[in-house]
Amino acid sequence: MTRFFLGAPVALLALASCAGAPSPGRVTPPRVSPGVVPVLASASSSASARLSRKERVQRILPHNVRLQVVEGDSVRRSASGVVVGSEQGPEGVVAWVVTNAHAVVMSDVKAPVLRVLVDRRSEVETHVGQVVATGKVPELDLALVKVPGLALPAVELAEEAELELGEDVVVAASPFGRALSLSGGMVSQVEWDRESSRPKSVKTDAPIGYGASGGGVYSLESGRLLAIVEGYRTAQVDFAVREESYSFDVPMPGETFAAPSTKVRDFLHAKGFGHILRHSLPGEGGVAHAAGR
Repeated sequence: MTRFFLGAPVALLALASCAGAPSPGRVTPPRVSPGVVPVLASASSSASARLSRKERVQRILPHNVRLQVVEGDSVRRSASGVVVGSEQGPEGVVAWVVTNAHAVVMSDVKAPVLRVLVDRRSEVETHVGQVVATGKVPELDLALVKVPGLALPAVELAEEAELELGEDVVVAASPFGRALSLSGGMVSQVEWDRESSRPKSVKTDAPIGYGASGGGVYSLESGRLLAIVEGYRTAQVDFAVREESYSFDVPMPGETFAAPSTKVRDFLHAKGFGHILRHSLPGEGGVAHAAGR
């Protein structure tokens, strides 16, 4: 896993903030001219037409899985993934999962098995996946996994226009190899390619942890996939205990990096899998660091 480190030791500071609630002001009812019937908006009808935050998050959950590279009884590596395609073929249902290329490297493992796990309330559903396409790390840290027998709905990839600073997002991933975990934040930075004028990197302030590589960054408003988590920046903290020096890495808030949906879409088209997307754009083709454990 590639990480960024700060050169100097970091001191941990506790910050506190508070906001005073505004005092209620006096509301003066509007004047109505004679013969004019005021039209009042129905708060209940408008509220029922919109999904609650919980309902919007619930739409995101079914697209996510966790991955394990297993050697015998030992889990050598864990990561996260997003279902970007689902097909019904002669052999039954097949799901297509996008994750990070660095997370599914198995050259250092003898007789590796790639497990794809879906966490239910009462059980864990286990499948075996096969890596069918990988990009070149670090320029294109993406991989596609074929999972026979996995029946999950495919996510819809967001368009470039949806990548706006301040967009509310939810990151769904499985840090530390555990069950699905959610974190919230916003799009804090979009890096644009000057030649193509297309997004090449996304940053969010939503916190993640080891094993979140390949997790999905979703628009809370639309439920579409904005990006795939690639990793995060860390700071090195040094301290001494009884004349012994110790150090550890701390994730830096607001420094989660991800590959935008544009890059995911181009990767799938370049590898010949553009047809698996729910909404492939006609004529598309062609063609950050690690947080995996």
